[in-house]
Amino acid sequence: MVWATLAILVGLPVLIWSAERFIHGAAFTAGYYGISPLFVGMFIIGFGTSAPEIIVSVFAAMQGNGGLALGNAFGSNITNITLVVGTTALLSPIMVKSEIVRKELPILLGVTFFIVWQLLDLELSHDDAFALLGLFVLLISWSGWQALKQPKDKLGEQVANELTNSQSQLKSHLLWLVVGLIILIISSRVLVWGAVEVAQYFNVSDVIIGLTIVGIGTSLPELISSIIAVRKNEHELAIGNIVGSNLFNSLAVVGIAGIIQPVQLDATFLYRDTLLMLGVTIALLIFCLGRTGAGKISRFEGLALVICFLSYNFYLVSTQF
Repeated sequence: MVWATLAILVGLPVLIWSAERFIHGAAFTAGYYGISPLFVGMFIIGFGTSAPEIIVSVFAAMQGNGGLALGNAFGSNITNITLVVGTTALLSPIMVKSEIVRKELPILLGVTFFIVWQLLDLELSHDDAFALLGLFVLLISWSGWQALKQPKDKLGEQVANELTNSQSQLKSHLLWLVVGLIILIISSRVLVWGAVEVAQYFNVSDVIIGLTIVGIGTSLPELISSIIAVRKNEHELAIGNIVGSNLFNSLAVVGIAGIIQPVQLDATFLYRDTLLMLGVTIALLIFCLGRTGAGKISRFEGLALVICFLSYNFYLVSTQF
């Protein structure tokens, strides 16, 4: 038990650090070779911030802990919207003007509805997983086309500034790209082992561990990057990262985990966790699009999201003990 707890306490910060190194290495390497800044912001950075979820879920599924893999993805999505977006809005209200973000949000909602529909039979099958990965490929293709079509989008300009402001050399970023990925894989394996051991010790389901400890932990890169974006007055970059990360979690993370091993679900997971994920996604869409075409997430709405996060996690923990 001591070693398992230590694995979580050490694995999480190392996981976050290595993911951050991987993000910067991938983003600036892509920018150096002329890849669209908007594509970098929505997908390379979105993938980078989802790298912890992807690696953790892959190893969890390979070890026969499909519930941990699915709980990690869904818990991260819920945390991204409630805690990360909520905290960002509390620090400073978020104005949403990017057309790309406004187009991606309905897609995120549609993907979330699709996953809920897939899980109505309480199983994530191989066919379900292949369907998710197929949508993932289509989404990347569509977004790449959008990035070329609208290179002057506000979010794209913000990412371009981030790339331009970096004075680091290409070799350095390539090095961190490789080193970050290696450490990311090792720390993920350590974290999964520790989480499973703790769950077994307390007789708690691996789904709950995935929704809470692992889900929140793997969302910390998004929280850190969003706070940094707020301090730089680049709010839409934070929202773009969240939308991109949740799309990756819903399609790639869940899809890969399902291909490795089909997952059988408890009805409670469907009616509690998936419906909450759907509900907060709807709320995010309403906040960002606005009723008059000028989307804004106010401090009051941010507070409501944070309260939702705290209440949900308190309920999960209190029902286990």
